[in-house]
Amino acid sequence: MTPSNYHQLYSNFKWNIPEKFNIGISCCDKYAENNPDKIALIYEYENGNIINFTFREIQKFSNKLCNLLSSFDLKKGDRFAILLSQQPETLIAHLSGYRMGLICVPLFVLFGEDALEYRLNNSEAKVLILNKNDLEKILTIKDKLQYLEKVIVVGDVKEDDLIIDFYKNLDKSSDKFTPLETSSEYPALIIYTSGTTGPPKGALHAHRTLLGHLPGVEISHNFFPKENDLFWTPADWAWIGGLYDVLFPSLYHGIPVLACRMKKFDPEKACFLMEKHKVRNVFMPPTALKILRNVKNIKERFKLNLRTIASGGESLGEETLKWAKDEFGLIINEFYGQTEANMIVSNCVEIMPVKPSSMGKAVPGHIVKIVDENGNVLPSGEEGEIAVKSPDPVMFLEYWKNKKATKEKFINEWLLTGDMGKMDEDGYFYFLGRKDDVITSAGYRIGPSEIEDCLIKHSAVSLSAVIGKPDKVRGEIVKAFIVLKEGVKPTEELEKEIKEFVKKRLAAHEYPREIEFVESLPMTLTGKIKRKELKMRELERQRL
Repeated sequence: MTPSNYHQLYSNFKWNIPEKFNIGISCCDKYAENNPDKIALIYEYENGNIINFTFREIQKFSNKLCNLLSSFDLKKGDRFAILLSQQPETLIAHLSGYRMGLICVPLFVLFGEDALEYRLNNSEAKVLILNKNDLEKILTIKDKLQYLEKVIVVGDVKEDDLIIDFYKNLDKSSDKFTPLETSSEYPALIIYTSGTTGPPKGALHAHRTLLGHLPGVEISHNFFPKENDLFWTPADWAWIGGLYDVLFPSLYHGIPVLACRMKKFDPEKACFLMEKHKVRNVFMPPTALKILRNVKNIKERFKLNLRTIASGGESLGEETLKWAKDEFGLIINEFYGQTEANMIVSNCVEIMPVKPSSMGKAVPGHIVKIVDENGNVLPSGEEGEIAVKSPDPVMFLEYWKNKKATKEKFINEWLLTGDMGKMDEDGYFYFLGRKDDVITSAGYRIGPSEIEDCLIKHSAVSLSAVIGKPDKVRGEIVKAFIVLKEGVKPTEELEKEIKEFVKKRLAAHEYPREIEFVESLPMTLTGKIKRKELKMRELERQRL
């Protein structure tokens, strides 16, 4: 894509989706063969040491892992789970899975035992790769994992029938492998969404999803790529944002990516990191931007080389946009999407003025509208549900093993996002709220059902309801309303115990930061919890 008038760019855009396309080949092999010394990945260890990986080196590691995986008798379409963070082995694992025709299942390293058990069993993953420090969680639940046959461990480990040492076995493997040419429609990965009306759903994406992401990535970063571009994000590579808003679009264009494992986002370290590596392009979730505002005098203390900042997940507001302009000399391009259909709306300061609180206009190639409950397109200014017209290359294939949920995601030709919004007469979209009860906290979309299911497992809990409570820094925090079992007294100690109970079993970002013990919960006649009523109560309290 090249800079142009937005209307002309949108009107003239045409998809070119080939019959054959493989993410692993397009993001690795074409550069490894034609420009083998080109840098693909820059990895900074926690101790500050830096190692660069060329496309050829990444290809060789990927070939070795392909041969190792092949020795496990994996077949095309088998699931390969990846429980790793921002590190070279994550990229190698994904590329290997794609090039073999496997379906990759990225998993968040902060997931607890219950969250991992559900996703590994639901995806029927046969092989899992993880870091040594996450092995204990898997060993604790291994008897409950019905399909898991091998666990590949990054780090020195004693091997047995289940456990395989990653590098020890890679050293024995050949670095020659012929990748599988897949159809562009062939499944590539399953990314689990937040459980909102039930357990988390696995969004199954085809290889073409990378091509579908490209226009959104390119315009949100002012016609990426340009000379000397270098991409980084603090977003974890287990999520679609880290993987397909940054990692694979960059490699597809031959642009290096910076990787750095941050156990917790450190704004000072982020600034030093961007300065040291002369980062040019950043996808920065809204919460990270808000935390960055705590760093004083960024433009005076750091010599940053940023060309673009893009952000998505929640509205930034005029104040944050002004702060970014003052500190970075840039206007942030906000964008919008979800796991099932990502990067479909975006700002691009080079071809359109940015309106505060707006997510931007429909990205070229995507038809996005506001529809009513019957799927009828609403006129500008009217509130309704944000919807994307199908078919669309970025759109998911289906929910894994869930035909009912897949059918309910669509009405007529429209994929329903579940988010309410409106579009003004100039084509700018505005997010109004979630139709369902999903919670957005620190950039993470969190479903209440999974947390409620976890809470009910605690011996003191009788009933629970979870909502998102507005928070200045995180957007929302998880708040739980809990009815205790008869005879159990609410105490500060019990509250702390319940919080740790959820944190251990699910993830650190999913535990309830606030708990309110109540006598009863508002219910419908059919026994469903009225979360919206609880949320309205909470909003009313904050107004008083």
